[in-house]
Amino acid sequence: MKKVLAFDLGASSGRGIIATLDNGKITLEEIHRFPNNGVNVRGTLYWDIVFLFDQIKQGIVKARLAGGFDSIGIDTWGVDFGLVDECGDLIGNPVHYRDARTDNIPDEVFEEISKDELYNKTGIQILNFNTLFQLYYLAKYKSDMLKRADKFIFIPDLLNYFLTGVKKSEYTIASTSQMLNPYTRSWDKDILEKLGIPTDVLCDIIETGKVLGNLTPDICEELDVDPVPVIAVGGHDTASAVVSVPTTEDDFVYVSCGTWSLFGTELSEPLISEEGLKASYTNEGGYGGKIRYLTNIMGLWLIQEARREWQKQGHDLSFGEIADEALKAEGFKCFVDPDYPEFGKPGNMTKKIQEFCKKTGQYVPQTIGEIARCIYESLALKYRHAFLNLGKITGKTFAGIHIVGGGTNATLFCQMTASSCNTNVYAGHVEATALGNVAVQLMASGDIKDIKEARAIIRDSSDIATYAPENASDWDKAYEKYLTIL
Repeated sequence: MKKVLAFDLGASSGRGIIATLDNGKITLEEIHRFPNNGVNVRGTLYWDIVFLFDQIKQGIVKARLAGGFDSIGIDTWGVDFGLVDECGDLIGNPVHYRDARTDNIPDEVFEEISKDELYNKTGIQILNFNTLFQLYYLAKYKSDMLKRADKFIFIPDLLNYFLTGVKKSEYTIASTSQMLNPYTRSWDKDILEKLGIPTDVLCDIIETGKVLGNLTPDICEELDVDPVPVIAVGGHDTASAVVSVPTTEDDFVYVSCGTWSLFGTELSEPLISEEGLKASYTNEGGYGGKIRYLTNIMGLWLIQEARREWQKQGHDLSFGEIADEALKAEGFKCFVDPDYPEFGKPGNMTKKIQEFCKKTGQYVPQTIGEIARCIYESLALKYRHAFLNLGKITGKTFAGIHIVGGGTNATLFCQMTASSCNTNVYAGHVEATALGNVAVQLMASGDIKDIKEARAIIRDSSDIATYAPENASDWDKAYEKYLTIL
């Protein structure tokens, strides 16, 4: 019997999970859960990194009291980072990727490096919050911060540093930055130097699945734990989630579905093409040097934000109750593009959806059910768009779609996805990211041989629901209408 401790931090919450490998199956026990909300201070949106680290320490204590563990792994969202000075101290709280500081930065960068050249060099989808754009903003407008910095460290690596004292950049999280050469898997210093970003702040890259270091003596004394190893798991939560896709196929489609929807496949080599740039496909790193060829789609954030708004109005509905309201509403009346830039900003989600529908000459949804149905159907149709593009760009034929993560609980949405994409949908484990985190720790220790064995164990450890397509002709007509508003 082997026990490991996984911390999975998403854009709205975090959790500590003890995983046990016993008789070829993995069981998970959540021992600690905590919120993770951006904090707006004088117009800047920050992450409260000190609070998050305190929650990780609380989780470690709870894990010790629950019987102990053999290693630790941490995964988080991508692109964001902290700066530390030459004494190793943090320079301010990390800024949230949804902060407005980089809204217009890509256009400024393209004056130095064209969009095509940047994509051809990195293979990364152009998103205004990518690490490259954040660092360019600092270099141009807050150069004093970068001058004070000895190292810049991605969020999971920063939390690992607080635990171990070791400063490294894990491969998968580094690959989200738009600063990595996808072929050599090393920093593209030419890009950084061209943009005036110092390269001496870069940490060395550590491969996924390697031991980063042990808990420091200070941490061990404070928390009364042994100096167990901290593993450089797939630091980017999607990289961890993809490890846990319960498939035996080499060619498969996955959606890591939560606040964001990461829609893609796994490749052995980068795929950089004009078609990929136009379709917003990105080449991010995966376990074993694989490429996560995917597109970032604004996911269940839309329904999460709408629900927060409804709660403020006194309608405290669960997600299941919201889905029930959506089922009561008439289908295919209006659609939105989930990636419309205004939807990515917090607040007023229902108003933004109504304004989008009005601007595009559609029916304007009014009730909770109508707005929820609009969101769910639009996201399912966006998946179809991504699914078709993925097949065209890769030249592959895919049998089905594997959904993992929080979206697997949204049974209505899983069914809509199957119907919209006209293929079977296989809904895997809701804690897919934690499972992938755990699997990498167990591969690092040798308790699991390789990723094929890991995925087989995860498949045998999970209840997988299958959704078959329904009402294909209705969804075909809806998709034709949907294309007119993209």
